[in-house]
Amino acid sequence: MNAKLEVNAEMIKESYVYLLSRYLVLRQENYDIKEDKIPYNTLKHNDVSPAEANFVNPNFDVVYSETWIAVDDDNAVILEVPEIKNRYYTVQILDGWGEVVTNINERNYPEHPYGKFAFIKKGTNPSVPNDAVKIELPSEKVKLLLRVEQKDDSAGAVALQKAFKIDASKNIQIKEPLSIPHFTNADFLLEEIYSNLEEVLATYPDKMPKATEFQDKARKVAAYIELGDEQKAEVKNLIIKEAIPYFTKGAKGFGTQKGGWSVTYVAGAFGNDILARGIINYGGIWANAIQEALYFIGQKGTDDELLNGDKVYKIHFPADQLPTKLVNAFWSVTLYSVPDYHVIPNKLNKFCINDHSGAKLSEDGSLELYIAAEKPAEIAEENWLPSKAGQDFSLNFRLYVPEQEVLDGKVFLPPLEVQ
Repeated sequence: MNAKLEVNAEMIKESYVYLLSRYLVLRQENYDIKEDKIPYNTLKHNDVSPAEANFVNPNFDVVYSETWIAVDDDNAVILEVPEIKNRYYTVQILDGWGEVVTNINERNYPEHPYGKFAFIKKGTNPSVPNDAVKIELPSEKVKLLLRVEQKDDSAGAVALQKAFKIDASKNIQIKEPLSIPHFTNADFLLEEIYSNLEEVLATYPDKMPKATEFQDKARKVAAYIELGDEQKAEVKNLIIKEAIPYFTKGAKGFGTQKGGWSVTYVAGAFGNDILARGIINYGGIWANAIQEALYFIGQKGTDDELLNGDKVYKIHFPADQLPTKLVNAFWSVTLYSVPDYHVIPNKLNKFCINDHSGAKLSEDGSLELYIAAEKPAEIAEENWLPSKAGQDFSLNFRLYVPEQEVLDGKVFLPPLEVQ
């Protein structure tokens, strides 16, 4: 490459992965607003059925609602949270890069776990109700997802879900999401990710400490592309040969890996980890902070091969390390297709197992869960999670409000044993 510009393969790899995080969030905002047609500042109460799960890594053991909150210099948006007892809930707020701004719940706001919350743009001072807690947003827009645990009372969860209210002025000036080139999880953007770079970067501030450094690298690559077709082709080739393989390899195993599981302890607050942020926005957008939910991603069996529906897998929890003992709220394991991370239809319409699924304990008090295309003989149906023959898949084992020893990495999930 042209040494005078100080552009090299490593710079392309880093800047590409950095930009991909923003593009993945922009893709979701465009989908939400233009295709799913969720108006800003209007809660969409989602069905928990797979047909309604139009984003990656849907979760079926909570009822959830979503919207994009949009404020301006002169107007706040008011969220009213109902009183909820003896049931997990949280209102998660995320910025335009997939970083968690805050979670509204009894853990983070013990003096005001319910009632009114006023979202305001940082540095502004619009009028808000006297009884509202102010929450400063980093920019004009954030993503809001509220989750209420279903437990064994789905109707009760839905009633609480619908008690959340948003009050927003019709005078708020709202910018439409920036249009971007079409891409999918299997069909990546190439050199066009550097097109319109300044406008893309201007759409949202980035809290990442090294954001300026990564943005400067992206600018140098964009400038190199502008030198001509030869330079453009060179960047495209390096994206294909270096950046995308680096990213996809990371997506198949990142963070701490053991027994076929991968977990990152930086979800929701990524520091300078551009790879973790990109991977999570790619395969599990809207992942929460680890204090709320820790996500173990199952990708390989004990044979060191990627998970596939042609095999049978077992997860064995000893009696003294049952998943219920790892959490202060609840746990669940859900199966998704690869690479799109959507649910795979099955005849039982069963996509997860959780602590309210009725999984049976063994005589010694241990718990064994099986993942297979057909139910293994002599295994209780409650302990079986259906896969699909011939289909690669991924597992997401969620631990809600995990115990500190789990957060500290002292306790890990049992391996995915190939039977």
